[in-house]
Amino acid sequence: MRFVLLIATYFFSSLVFSVDYSQSGLYEVQSNLEHLEHNPRISDQGTNYTPKKTYNNHKTAIQSGEHAHTKGGWMFTYRTMDMHMEDNLDGNKGISSDEIVTTVPNRFYGVTGQPSTLRVVPLEMDSRMDMFSLMYTQTDKISWMLMLHHIEKSMKSTTYMGGSGTTQRGTFKTKSSGMGDTSASFLWKAFQHKYHKINLNFGVSLPTGDIDQKDIILTPMGMQSKSVLPYSMQLGSGTYDLLPGFTYTGNNGYSSDWGVKYQAIMRIGENDEDYTLGDTHNFSVWGGYLFAPWIQTSIGLSYKYESDIDGIDSRIVLPVQTADPDNYGGDTLIANWGITLTGQNGPFAGHKIKFEYSKQLEQNQNGIQMEMDDMISASYQRAF
Repeated sequence: MRFVLLIATYFFSSLVFSVDYSQSGLYEVQSNLEHLEHNPRISDQGTNYTPKKTYNNHKTAIQSGEHAHTKGGWMFTYRTMDMHMEDNLDGNKGISSDEIVTTVPNRFYGVTGQPSTLRVVPLEMDSRMDMFSLMYTQTDKISWMLMLHHIEKSMKSTTYMGGSGTTQRGTFKTKSSGMGDTSASFLWKAFQHKYHKINLNFGVSLPTGDIDQKDIILTPMGMQSKSVLPYSMQLGSGTYDLLPGFTYTGNNGYSSDWGVKYQAIMRIGENDEDYTLGDTHNFSVWGGYLFAPWIQTSIGLSYKYESDIDGIDSRIVLPVQTADPDNYGGDTLIANWGITLTGQNGPFAGHKIKFEYSKQLEQNQNGIQMEMDDMISASYQRAF
């Protein structure tokens, strides 16, 4: 899958810098509906590509968009995302593994068996999320969405020998997998005037993801023990979360579109293990260009702010940065590129495939954290 996505991204990159972006992130379902609505030629599944009449005919393009998503319509989306993290940051500056184990205090020093500094350092982390969503358009203004997640995570870490020094004892890998949190939400078309539209959305995230994942870790003393994994390796939040947001989209009636999106995750209360993950706020801007009814390229920027974890899971007592709730959250700026292929005729009509590549431009994290490298995603969509 990663090889296929890289090929698609390489093809896209030769085109994209003369155009603009479409949104990426965890809120693909809402963006898909908005994209179908504000880009009329993509949403018209039965339109043939005839440049002199349809592609450049303003009236025809706008009229076809009126039937993009109407009352009683359904849309299924499958999306897969792969994210890679490597090396570590102290705020926004790189920090080596040896420096971490000799200078960074261990929050749990004083607890039996805990050294004064950190002695385990994460080296790499890979995450894969598979999302299955179903959208139903109740009226011309209101749509309902349900999304399920399946998550797989793996982290490679190095353990240092004893309570001090830079002698490495060995490396080990921990894994977690299973169902993530489930979200249910609705989207309301609040405003529309010619080529400009504002959609409001609100949802609730249900705590169906596990927060009790365990695996074998290598301790500084050379023992292997099964422990509750740190917060970043768990599959859910353990809390009911609110998902408010809004989107502005515009287009020129021909081949270009653009938009601005805000989406938040607001945690409610503490989970059963006495902690609350940080609230997140995501801001995105993008623009896209339609070369033909069946192909669009896009580019944009995303900014994410996340607060640290409030509270602490008393079961997670390890000499590693990911066990400290203060080492979560911060600011991240990400560039996004995408390409969308939409079937127009015959058996391909109504089918859409989208590829996206994201690369972090800057990170300023709370405390010591791993650095995001890149993220690749692919999605399949069918409206009916």
